[in-house]
Order: sequence, then structure tokens, then C-alpha cells
Amino acid sequence: MTTTTAPPSSAAAERRPPRSRTVARGLPLVPAVVLLLVFMAGPVVYSVYLAFTNEALRGEGAAVTSLVGLDNFATALADPAFWNSVLLTLVFTLISAVIGQNLLGMALALLMRQSTKVVRAITGAVVIAAWILPEVVAGYLWVTFLAEDGSLNALLTGIGLPAQDWLVSVPIWAVAFANIWRGTAFTMLIYTAALAGISPEIRESAEMDGAGPVRRFTTITLPLLRQSIATNLMLITLQTLSVFGLIWIMTAGGPADASQTLPLYMYEQAFSYGQLGYGTAIALMLLLIGALASLAYLRLLPKEDKQ
Repeated sequence: MTTTTAPPSSAAAERRPPRSRTVARGLPLVPAVVLLLVFMAGPVVYSVYLAFTNEALRGEGAAVTSLVGLDNFATALADPAFWNSVLLTLVFTLISAVIGQNLLGMALALLMRQSTKVVRAITGAVVIAAWILPEVVAGYLWVTFLAEDGSLNALLTGIGLPAQDWLVSVPIWAVAFANIWRGTAFTMLIYTAALAGISPEIRESAEMDGAGPVRRFTTITLPLLRQSIATNLMLITLQTLSVFGLIWIMTAGGPADASQTLPLYMYEQAFSYGQLGYGTAIALMLLLIGALASLAYLRLLPKEDKQ
């Protein structure tokens, strides 16, 4: 005679200690947590370590790596080239993201809201096509457009205006406009989605009260878009602070460091001069600038969205 053992009932499972149930439910997450620690947290921790060392690709730091404390940060703060890169980074971000992409993206979203389906489809396709282009391709396109023998000068000379090499005379403006052209689609999509969430009844009520387009925009649309504006500014600022490939292809930071933003300065110090520890310290400073900008944008959010 054989006996069969009944499977444990659900009641028995429920009688397990709460701690055991928590551990059992968390076991499937262990491999994912380990991978995150190894491939994400690991490089971050190692980068912080490098910033406090004299690690280098050649020279003394390559032979023997030692801790140097805050020397890398002190060297950067005393270097005029570093402050030049900080200033250019802020100018590039202000022109390209805060003003250019933000305002142009909002204008496109508002205009597309009032246009026909055909116009919206064509405009959206053109703007998004610029966004999905790789940075290398976009950079070469703008070089051919702004160079001394480029398309823009051909147009200017055709109408009797003087030509110039825009990549040499106004390099930071040239790369900023190129980044506006490439990145405006992201802002347009955010504001398009936000505008779609505004009830038409609110606009109709304002129209019945005699509010014109400007008043409706300032008193109704902008307050309702406040959360989207803060989120968009945060995201495009962080994206713009880290732009490297577009500037490198167009100007390589020149001429005479006139368009050398912090990512290019960091690359130059770490790989051209081989100072990995110093370059990593610059990267941490760039991260700090991004964190401060994010905190500033978070203050724009209504109090109820911060809870």
C-alpha cells in the first residue's frame, strides 16, 4: 500500500513567516541586481576612484597609480582652459537647449495643433528625421552647409552678401544651431503630448469669456504645461551638456578652443594627453553641473508634483 503526500495547502504557505516570504519573492531579482551592480554601479564607483588618482596612459601615472586627493579638482579650478570650457558649455546649453530647442519645440507643437493632418504629418516627419540621424551624419551635413565653400555661402553670394567661414568666425553659435536643428523633435513631441492632454472645453470657455490667443496661452496653456516644461528643460539640458560627437565632427573644439565644451575638454585631457585621473575629475564636475541644473528645474514643479 502506497501513500501519497498531499501538496502543502495555500493556508500552510500563508503561515510561513513574513520574512521568509519576502526572501522567496526577492530571489528571482538577485541576478538582475548583480548585473546592475557589476555593469552600472561598478563603473561609477571606479570612475569616482580614478578622479582622486594620478592614473594616466603614459608617464608616472601609468607606471604607479597613487591617490592624489583633491589635486585633480584643484588643478582644474586653477586652469583657465577649464573655465573657458565651463563658460562655453553654459552658453552652448543656454542657446541650444533652454532657448532654441525649448521655444522652437513649443512653437512647432502649438502650430501643429492648429494645422491639418497632412501638414502635421509632413512637419513631424521632417523634424523627427533630423532627430534620428546619427550625430556623425548630422555633423557632416552642417559642415557642408556652414563651411567656407558650403551651401550657405553659395546662397549668400548669390544675393550679393559677403561669405565667411561660419565654423571659424562663430563656432559656438554654429554648433548650437546644429544641435537645435537635430534635437528640437524631442521637445516638440513632449509638448505635443502635453497639449493633447488639455481639455478643449477649457479653451472654449476662455474664448467665450473674450480671452484672445495670447491671453489664453499665458493664463491657461502655460500654467497647465508647467510640469511638462520643467521635465523637458531637465531632459534636454542633460542631453545638451553631454553632446560630444556633433561638436567634434564640426569644429573639434576649435578654432583655438573657441567651441571646446566640457565633454571635449575632458576627452582632450583623458585621451589626447593621457591624464585619465584628471579627465575623470572633469567628468565628475560635469555631472555636478547637471545635478545642479536638475535641482533648479525641480523647483519649477508645483508642490503637489514633488510629493
